[in-house]
Amino acid sequence: MGLGPLMIDIAGLTLDEEDRQVLQHPLVGGVILFSRNYQNPQQVAALCAEIHALRQPALLIAVDHEGGRVQRFREGFVHLPACAQYGSRYAQQPKQALALAEQGGWLLAAELRAVGVDFSFAPVLDLHHGVSHVIDDRAFHRQAEAVTALAQAMIKGMRSAGMAAVGKHYPGHGAVVADSHHELPVDNRRLADIYAEDLLPFERLIRAGLPALMTAHVVYSQVDHQLASFSRRWLQKILRTELDFQGVIFSDDLNMAGAAVGGDALGRTRLALAAGCDVALICNNRPAVRAVLAEFGAYQAPASQARLLRLRGRHEETACSDWTQLHRSAAWQAATQQLASLNLAPELALNDDGLS
Repeated sequence: MGLGPLMIDIAGLTLDEEDRQVLQHPLVGGVILFSRNYQNPQQVAALCAEIHALRQPALLIAVDHEGGRVQRFREGFVHLPACAQYGSRYAQQPKQALALAEQGGWLLAAELRAVGVDFSFAPVLDLHHGVSHVIDDRAFHRQAEAVTALAQAMIKGMRSAGMAAVGKHYPGHGAVVADSHHELPVDNRRLADIYAEDLLPFERLIRAGLPALMTAHVVYSQVDHQLASFSRRWLQKILRTELDFQGVIFSDDLNMAGAAVGGDALGRTRLALAAGCDVALICNNRPAVRAVLAEFGAYQAPASQARLLRLRGRHEETACSDWTQLHRSAAWQAATQQLASLNLAPELALNDDGLS
């Protein structure tokens, strides 16, 4: 059995019998964890081990763990800075900011890898246009050059701890006011304008070997009438052909209101995969997952299989596979001390209402 094209969620701190049944379906390829699935590092490590042991090849385990407002695991984990804090430091001390972003990426990945999570949906590559409340301080900076530099440093740190990065939200969510969790945003800019700004971090990081990205539930009306997650033009013509992207394409959560134009869960899943997504995410809606598993039918995508296997978390010499050893290590101590220089302020986490 290979890895299927669906990534789904579970309800609690442990797997129940229904979870085990659903996760062994051939259409499922991964699990996304939320704060409701987390109690402490020991509990989530046991949960990840149980999920990985269910089948071969093991299911991929992901989480939204960016830092700032979007960090699903908090108690016991280092509270990571929002991306904008690196950007603020970059405006004053660019070399120091890049070093901190690399340390932040390493710490993010090292702690998640120590409990068995394969990857995080990070970093955010959207530009901070100053209009999107859902993006806001999750973006590194307003300027594409700064976003690219800081994201590349963070990705380097993640990679050194054994984790592949997933850039989001292609081709850029920062210039729209509407929040795709609750409505369908429409960006009326010309393709040339998007290329000149929001696409630049994606383009440059793709050239640098970006392993994966997540799409935006946004309609770019001057480019395609379909939202990017359902658009062959955005995913196949521009992303795969023009930008030569060879990594994994994840849809954003198809249960979000922004994806409602695709119809029911089955229709949304078919549209996302037909457009070019390798993985369709369905979160916080188990009946929808069951409907898709029952009705979708057989699915074969050998190229997606090969790409997905490259997202498996690794154990590198720079990090530790054991939580206790990691927290005793000189590398962990140094990273936490250096990040403390950003003077982190307490932040409210986003609700567990899907991907962000």
